[in-house]
Amino acid sequence: MPIIACVGMASSCSSSKKPITNDSGMQKLNELITTNQFEILSDWAMPLATASMNSLANSGLLPPGSSASQINLIGNSNYVKIMGDSLSVYLPYFGERQMGGAYNTNGPGIGFEGIPERMEVTKNEDKQRYDILLKIDNDSENFTLNIGLYPNFKSTINVTSSKRFPIRYSGSVQAIEGEE
Repeated sequence: MPIIACVGMASSCSSSKKPITNDSGMQKLNELITTNQFEILSDWAMPLATASMNSLANSGLLPPGSSASQINLIGNSNYVKIMGDSLSVYLPYFGERQMGGAYNTNGPGIGFEGIPERMEVTKNEDKQRYDILLKIDNDSENFTLNIGLYPNFKSTINVTSSKRFPIRYSGSVQAIEGEE
């Protein structure tokens, strides 16, 4: 009986440890962020699973291996490119609009070319990642992109919009092809 108590105590103490760091991965990510020339390519889109998205999934119109809450983007064009102070974004959008007005005035996805209204890059030492905040205005719609970049070069993008339900993307970050 005392052995079980010791094992339980040891396992409860181990959960309070800091995450294992990937120093070489973080160093390479630091170098990539410092160049300010990188792109994020997403493999999955994770829209809010609403009744409409469930109906769409039940109709069989989503790509193979996809569901109402997770859509496979492999083979679909998508990117977030950061080139100095400029930004180029195209992310396919799956979900619902929140407000009336003209539909798809800027295309079917989330698109932007130019200098964002706001761009903040911060290194989160505790969570071993970079956080990037982008605020963009695309004529009649505003977007906020919260990006997380990790030492294993994985990425997450959370997008909120003034006119659409939120959506999340997961993928990877890399140097822009042709840039070193």
